[in-house]
Amino acid sequence: MTSLAAARPARAAGPHPVRRVRRADAARMRALRLEMLADSPLAFLETVAQAAARPHAEFQARIARAAVGDDFAQFVAGPAQGRLVGHAGGTTWPEEPLTTVVFAVYVTPACRGTGVLADLVEGVAAWSRSVGRPELLLEVVTGNDRAVRAYERLGFTDTGVRVPHPTVPAMTELHMRRRA
Repeated sequence: MTSLAAARPARAAGPHPVRRVRRADAARMRALRLEMLADSPLAFLETVAQAAARPHAEFQARIARAAVGDDFAQFVAGPAQGRLVGHAGGTTWPEEPLTTVVFAVYVTPACRGTGVLADLVEGVAAWSRSVGRPELLLEVVTGNDRAVRAYERLGFTDTGVRVPHPTVPAMTELHMRRRA
């Protein structure tokens, strides 16, 4: 299948347009990634130090891969030039071929509560539908009630599934799902 999301124009539903990343976003995406890791260290699978030590060429390669295709995509919120204010990714889940896993969701603190989260999730959802995956799944750290409530407002429901946190063994994550 060809990804329709790659050809879609930027969404301007909220205060910050949401669109799929482009190769030219690599430096701004790296800056946002470092902010994400500093602001919410338990929500992501690497540390600020690990990400900062990674060569820029690795960020460029990841963004180039996320900019096209049906298996992996990243969406950003923000102006065409200047600082990005949000991110959400989507990828296939081998165990469930009709499901997109939403990952690395982040909205900069100054933009929380402004609709950016909803626009980012809808960007992933639209892409997911366009590539034939009608379901979304995400994981949230158990106890992060603010995030759970935000995702519930976007139509996600707690499935009851709990999995170990991938980097902090004493913690768990809960699965939330919705239709794309």
